[in-house]
Amino acid sequence: MKDEPAQSPEGVHAAAAPAWGAASVLLAMLAATTILSQFFRASTSIIGPELIRDLDLSSQALGFANGSFFLALLVAQVPVGMAFDRIGPRVTVASLSVLMVAGALLHGLATSGAGLTAARFLVGLGCAGSFMSGVVLISRWYPRAYWSTAMSWLFALSQIGIVLAGPPLAAAAELIGWRSAFIASAALAALVGVLFLAFVRDRPPGAAHSAPFAGQAIGALAGLRLVLATPNLLRVLSLFMVAYATFASVQVLWAGPYLNDVYGLGPLDRGSVLLAMAAAQTVGTLLVGPLDRVFNTRKWVAAGCAALSLATLIGLAALPLSLPMALACLMLLSAASGYGSILLAHIRSHFPDHLAGRGATTANMAQLVGATLLPMLTGLIPPLFPGPASGYSAAAYQAIFATLALALAAGLAVYLTARDARPRSAPLLS
Repeated sequence: MKDEPAQSPEGVHAAAAPAWGAASVLLAMLAATTILSQFFRASTSIIGPELIRDLDLSSQALGFANGSFFLALLVAQVPVGMAFDRIGPRVTVASLSVLMVAGALLHGLATSGAGLTAARFLVGLGCAGSFMSGVVLISRWYPRAYWSTAMSWLFALSQIGIVLAGPPLAAAAELIGWRSAFIASAALAALVGVLFLAFVRDRPPGAAHSAPFAGQAIGALAGLRLVLATPNLLRVLSLFMVAYATFASVQVLWAGPYLNDVYGLGPLDRGSVLLAMAAAQTVGTLLVGPLDRVFNTRKWVAAGCAALSLATLIGLAALPLSLPMALACLMLLSAASGYGSILLAHIRSHFPDHLAGRGATTANMAQLVGATLLPMLTGLIPPLFPGPASGYSAAAYQAIFATLALALAAGLAVYLTARDARPRSAPLLS
């Protein structure tokens, strides 16, 4: 399909640059709420043994409690998207922060697996608008050409939450106990919610509403149908659904066991590799974000990064690698997977302002579905390959990487038929 400049349904307000000081305050507040979301998402990992001990949990109960966080994110996307379009991201995110605070407090008060599951679900609801509010507000406050760059900064800053959920949370749990640590995080969430309401505005000063009140008259299901019927959208979502999911399946689920079972790395060495992967993804996100402006294309920047990610997965799947080569592939996969901001800018370009919220949350639903299904699918693979008494065989991991490669290849193949969305009407480079 011929690449054409996408239409510009975003509204006239997105074309003019706001005061950069005010836009920076906005980015800082968006970063604060996404840092909290990432922190709560990863917070039970490092204190898992303490939770199992103090709440008398089985590993299955802990896994179910963690899964409830992502279930809450998924079920909340449609109402959150409608709220974005009807009352605006500012009030929506500030209101959801009440649930975030309540969920964090419930973490500290939980006495059983059921209590922890309820706490994880509640805090998941509180985090449901954090990232997608950034997509909506950045598209209103920043010039169209800078969407990917601003989103890449937001996603990179959000990684601070992952860091805080690691050694700092472990140190706090040891110093004051994990219950007190969660109660302290509730106080921080309350502060961020108040500041978000005080300092964030849904539009830059003087910006025109592209379609006043248009989003208020559209019901939840009607809005979802309008979004899904948008031409070209499903082709872009095909890659977005598997882009993060393939990387997360490796980083969160399989990288640690792979390094242990195949290469014999101990906990400290595995932790160092996983931290390096997170750092590589952050750097990759910052480097990839501005490339759509450099080359005046979103489609081909995203496709190039996806192809590089695919090549690393094929390398991991094709044959047994030496440890240095395996580490190189994992680092390259991490860096190349930082193109989510490009895809989100591509997705956002499809919608007028009054559907921006539902468009963003529909995209997030696709991503969450992929991030749920791919780990489940790959989890079925290891029993098919007999291995040592403890751990899994190298062949099992090769099959896992091959499955992830096939999923990414399928998403990329469909995406290549999508129409481009160029950030500028004329290329920056001739």
